[in-house]
Amino acid sequence: MVKKRLLAFVVVVIVLFGAIAWTSPSILKDVKLGLDLKGGFEVLYEATPFENGSAEDGTGGKVTPEALKETAKSLEKRINAEGVAEPEVLPEGSNRIRVRLAGVTNEKEIRELLKKPINLTFRAPDGRIMLDGTDFKENSAKLVYDDLNRPVVTIELKDAQKFTDVTTELVGQYLAIYLDDEEISSPRVNYPITGGSAQISVTDRAEAENLRDLINMGSLPLKLTEKYQQSVGAKLGLDSLRDTVTAGVIGSLIVLVFMVIVFRVPGFVAGISIITYAWLLILVHNWMGATLTLPGIAAFVLGVGIAVDANIITSERIKEEIRSGKSMYSSLKAGSKSSFRTIMDANITSIIASVALYVIGDGAIKGFALTMIFSIIVSVITNIYLSRFLLTMLVSSNAFMKPKYYGVKEEDIRAL
Repeated sequence: MVKKRLLAFVVVVIVLFGAIAWTSPSILKDVKLGLDLKGGFEVLYEATPFENGSAEDGTGGKVTPEALKETAKSLEKRINAEGVAEPEVLPEGSNRIRVRLAGVTNEKEIRELLKKPINLTFRAPDGRIMLDGTDFKENSAKLVYDDLNRPVVTIELKDAQKFTDVTTELVGQYLAIYLDDEEISSPRVNYPITGGSAQISVTDRAEAENLRDLINMGSLPLKLTEKYQQSVGAKLGLDSLRDTVTAGVIGSLIVLVFMVIVFRVPGFVAGISIITYAWLLILVHNWMGATLTLPGIAAFVLGVGIAVDANIITSERIKEEIRSGKSMYSSLKAGSKSSFRTIMDANITSIIASVALYVIGDGAIKGFALTMIFSIIVSVITNIYLSRFLLTMLVSSNAFMKPKYYGVKEEDIRAL
């Protein structure tokens, strides 16, 4: 039974480390780096209306949350069309949009592209522009269903007479819809349309939703002005990544050696759980599709410190129980139980603080807070439950029953 328990412990550790060694190259390769680690640039735009329309007819004069969100989606579409991988385009506050592009070398061209207004046009078959985005009411495109339950997109114009004149001229022809220079639809004009509203027939709901969103993007009367920009060279970003990772690895190794020297067997088990914690946290990070930045690495390293702290608390409580004269198994059980509440109180407090940072903060602060939240959750799984499981296996094997294996001297043990 003793040999079987010890063998089971060895098998679990070998399988665990084998999985880590086998998957780590692909996991590390899939880590998405932020611009401060990969190089690139960040721009903060302020959105303002192009024109001061009437508040009564909804033609402009203010920046709405919906307009800001649609403008951000439009910018992301433009960037994707340029072949830039995984851009971050995020609305902030009531009138700002932050754009982060990692690994971009043609910064000047991309910035000029982003500053261009979104150009929605309705063109005749000969290419003449009959209508543009300023002719439409902001966010007026809607998805509805006709009498036969078929999806259609409805649009509304500011000047009903102008729309009547255009559709009268093009009866029996196509009025193609362009966003920038890309044709997104070509509805046929079957008869003159009066009243300032029209319906565009589509084949399915997905196409209708896409057309609705694209028309709404082009009808937004928003102008973007650069308020802040930051560029990071690729070499500087890679140097920061290398130096940060090197410092983190060296610091972690020193801590692991310290744990083994001071706590012996519990320190060795803590090393296994902390390495597992680091691997699992990167795995979760990739699964979330999160971007790794310098603040994120800082949160990662801080999470290692929290994980070490959890193991130290548990190990010290076990040592206290051994000194009190209890058996090794009873000491493990009592020490783990008494340390659990202390560790959880600290972790819950840290999660609450991280949630507050995430809600209040912007940009890098949100990334730091999110990494902290998930690092604490992963730490609970590995550095409480996994450590306890491995220690229980070792103690149950009766192979490490002497107090010195847990950092306790024989003369310090009190008789019951």
